[in-house]
Amino acid sequence: MLSQLWDLLIAFARASNLGFGGGPAVIPLIKIEVVERYHWMTNSEFTDALAVGNALPGPIATKLAGYVGYQEAGWLGALVANIGVILPTSLAVILLARFLMKYSNSPVLKGMLKGVRPVVVVLIAQTALDMGIGSFPNLTTWGIALATVVSLFWLKLHPALIIVISMLFGLVVFR
Repeated sequence: MLSQLWDLLIAFARASNLGFGGGPAVIPLIKIEVVERYHWMTNSEFTDALAVGNALPGPIATKLAGYVGYQEAGWLGALVANIGVILPTSLAVILLARFLMKYSNSPVLKGMLKGVRPVVVVLIAQTALDMGIGSFPNLTTWGIALATVVSLFWLKLHPALIIVISMLFGLVVFR
């Protein structure tokens, strides 16, 4: 049990601390830990957990940590995984706040940030592609994707509304 809790702590600390750019950027790193390194979930299960997590309010990293931690080691696992996400980052922010404020206009820091942005975008795109492959098994799911694109970009509907509508549609069509 202690080994399992340690693995949860390390996996989520590693993912959250290397996930430069916040929520979307940490998803590929969590996926690597959960699906590829520790095999706590399959790619399909991770996609479902991410879908549920995105339907709920709050930061995605803590929701995934809570879900995976609970699945692996109950409430204590959820707590330990969330500590892995929150504590190291919080300590880093506290310890680095003065440094970041002092050098926020530094060309070196700005250059580093500019250099890492494309990497974050590619990591997010890779995760989307990995999850997308199993998310479109038939024409109905492709129709949902097309309706989502139209709803977001043409109708300008709020993403939360689209998520609720898609969940209700799935309830009726796929159960």
